[in-house]
Amino acid sequence: MYEIVHRIGIIATAAQVFAALASKAGLAQWWTEEVHGEDRVGGKIEFRFSTQDGAHLGSFGMEVKALVPQTEVRWLCVEGPADWLGTEISFQLSEQSGLTIVLFSHKNWPEAVDHRAHCSMKWATFLLSLRQYVETGKGKPSPHDLKIDDWN
Repeated sequence: MYEIVHRIGIIATAAQVFAALASKAGLAQWWTEEVHGEDRVGGKIEFRFSTQDGAHLGSFGMEVKALVPQTEVRWLCVEGPADWLGTEISFQLSEQSGLTIVLFSHKNWPEAVDHRAHCSMKWATFLLSLRQYVETGKGKPSPHDLKIDDWN
């Protein structure tokens, strides 16, 4: 199995970062504007990605596995592309040196393929969007995100 791992520091409290990760309203400010479902442990959150003209690019359904205030957000992918199904996404938070450090991981990829490489780069851009949102109040969620290749 393969995984994607990123680490980013955000000038904010862990409570502020947690709020952006643990609520539909927060997620819509930095990942994708189209967020629906239940943002509670055991609930399912649905994320839809589109182009700026509304063309559908893809969707994901995440079961919320853990919401530990100021510490952890964890999801299990239950709907989406075949290589995402059963993968686990986690955001581990810790306060260090005046920053909240986000240790992000997306685990259990079945293969090291181009789609995983694309997703790794996209996660990096979305983590920068998270930092921008928490620090300035304005992120770059889909469909306004940074385009990296011909897949988005």
